[in-house]
Amino acid sequence: MFQIGDNIFYPLHGAGCIQAIEEKEILGKKQQYYIIRMSINNMQVMIPTNNVDKFGIRPITNINTLPDIMHIYQHGASDESLSRDQSYKANLEKMKTGDIQETAAIMRDLLRMNEEKALNVNEKKMFDNAQKFLISELDLVDGITETQLKVFQ
Repeated sequence: MFQIGDNIFYPLHGAGCIQAIEEKEILGKKQQYYIIRMSINNMQVMIPTNNVDKFGIRPITNINTLPDIMHIYQHGASDESLSRDQSYKANLEKMKTGDIQETAAIMRDLLRMNEEKALNVNEKKMFDNAQKFLISELDLVDGITETQLKVFQ
């Protein structure tokens, strides 16, 4: 169970901080909710405490994962056997997982695709979302410097 003040990652919205844990009655059912302030758009979301696994909510990563994330982003291998449509569908599934390494791989692959042929509107949107999500999470990690964050901008 998360505590007030914990930084989390929510695959649909990026990184955020748990501001409160409150009991609410919605549709006649009382249950505990995490009140989360999301970094992107400074929006607030409520998630039932018993559904965090269902929504893929996890603690943010730590500084020790940064070298792996940077390596994947800068040097990882891309699957070039997929068509652009197949790649887009695979990337959608990866985005839903909320895995930070997968997010870095999506950004890397889309940057490489853009070198060959300009990204279409959906691919650009996916890149922008992946970048926002990655940076929103890394920005909350203790010990990450501005210089390290700029690698992903």
